[in-house]
Amino acid sequence: MWIIVIVVVAVVILAAVALTLRTITRRRHLQEQFGPEYERAVETEQSRGAAERDLKEREARHESLEIRPLPSTVRDRYTRDWASVQEHFVDSPDQAVGEADRLVTALMSERGYPTENFEQQERDLSVEHARTLDHYRIAHEINGRAGSRDITTEELRSAMVHYRALFEELLHDGTDSADEERH
Repeated sequence: MWIIVIVVVAVVILAAVALTLRTITRRRHLQEQFGPEYERAVETEQSRGAAERDLKEREARHESLEIRPLPSTVRDRYTRDWASVQEHFVDSPDQAVGEADRLVTALMSERGYPTENFEQQERDLSVEHARTLDHYRIAHEINGRAGSRDITTEELRSAMVHYRALFEELLHDGTDSADEERH
């Protein structure tokens, strides 16, 4: 009788340890994958478990996307387009910020990210670009206010800097000339 009780208790303890280790491993993976976006999700959701389910859903959706690197000729074209947007900033900062937003959106689309709405863009980008996602949020918010009397040229300049952070990451994500020449 005692042997059965000891075996059952041991099995329950082992199951609890295995479940705890699985939870810790999953949490660590999500924290490493999403970086600051993990904490943001935990703050936004009702519980840590709900946040982790949401992040796993983002990963699953992202896996279904056909994200692709850009050929060097396309990267060069986007680099020239970005330089043109920066030149426009001198004469028309608010319009240049709008152009930067459109260029970043076009780049996302070219890489294979759906661009139907900003919230979904955030979710999709969070899987591989969580560390630059706040740049995109800040730039997008400033772009929404561009053209109003309350916006300063310094804020518009800041939006350009923030757009550039995501632009550069999307442009060169996982690619460089040496890698491309080897393939």
